[in-house]
Amino acid sequence: MMLRLLAACAAVLMLAGCKPDSATTELPPPVTLNADAMGVFCGMNLMEHPGPKGQIITASRLDPFWFSSVRDTVAFTRMPEQPRDIRAIYVSDMGRAPSWDAPGETNWINARQAFFVIGSRKHGGMGAAEAVPFGDRAAADQFVADQGGRIVQFDEIPSDYVLGGEPPEAANDHDHSGVRTN
Repeated sequence: MMLRLLAACAAVLMLAGCKPDSATTELPPPVTLNADAMGVFCGMNLMEHPGPKGQIITASRLDPFWFSSVRDTVAFTRMPEQPRDIRAIYVSDMGRAPSWDAPGETNWINARQAFFVIGSRKHGGMGAAEAVPFGDRAAADQFVADQGGRIVQFDEIPSDYVLGGEPPEAANDHDHSGVRTN
């Protein structure tokens, strides 16, 4: 009887070890930007547009959803009709980008750990206001000194900013909660 109980406990422990724990599950790696990457919203090749890019990896697709701008990437996560099975969100680290016109193919960072500059004078790949991502706070600070704007985290980006309800310069008139201050 004791042997059966020990065997049952061992089986339960082995099965528990096989079940993924969301707190410790590793993110899938980012995909290298390539000539096949087409923007979800614009249907255009990402490599033909300047500025930072984004990719979202979901559980229900083999390939990532590609975005010609980070603003579109964030907007996708805020739209209720889009997939909710997001496993990872990656954006171009513009602190490691060769240039604005060539944002890089492999310098992806986890969007939830990035520093975003909103309300700057730089516009994204489709000519709209951009949320410019950086992996390093000092690089984001330098970008603000050069191009204006303010620094926020992923969840602090105002929905109006990425969903088109707010002009780019108005983003500077918010505190970190997204509430207008003027």
